[in-house]
Amino acid sequence: MRLKYLFIPMIAVFLLFAFVKADKDYYRTANQDVYSEKVVKEVVQTFFEGFHTQDSILIKKVVHPDVMMQSIGKGELGEVQLSKQDFSGFLKSICSIPASTTFEERIDSYEIKMDGKMANVWTPYSFYINGSLSHCGTNSFQLFKRNGVWKIFYIVDTRDREGCGEKRG
Repeated sequence: MRLKYLFIPMIAVFLLFAFVKADKDYYRTANQDVYSEKVVKEVVQTFFEGFHTQDSILIKKVVHPDVMMQSIGKGELGEVQLSKQDFSGFLKSICSIPASTTFEERIDSYEIKMDGKMANVWTPYSFYINGSLSHCGTNSFQLFKRNGVWKIFYIVDTRDREGCGEKRG
């Protein structure tokens, strides 16, 4: 009879510790996810910092050497086209913008999706040249993590001249 009274509290204590450990694991994992999302966002923000300051070295720090770039836009006849851009050509074009020309890609939001060593960052934007709206669209950055470092390996964007006042993404 006495064993029964000892056995029930022992089970209660065991279950309590099991749930407390599970809770700690949940919060530790949740905190790691938030930290990883923050790091991924910082990688994309660093890309834009290099873009806006025309710093190709800074951009290269956050992209994989074999990064691919593509754009979805309209051709001369209004048909939707997918075009590929050479990354080194992109860097040259950014660095060759004259100092007399101002440009800014304003990011509306960052939506981050992650699965282990892979991440996607979705960024609707509006692009301005000399203070005037040029076009708008959405960027999609694909990143992967190797040896604890996140790198951008693929960038695709849409480019539109219409519907820029509407919510995108």
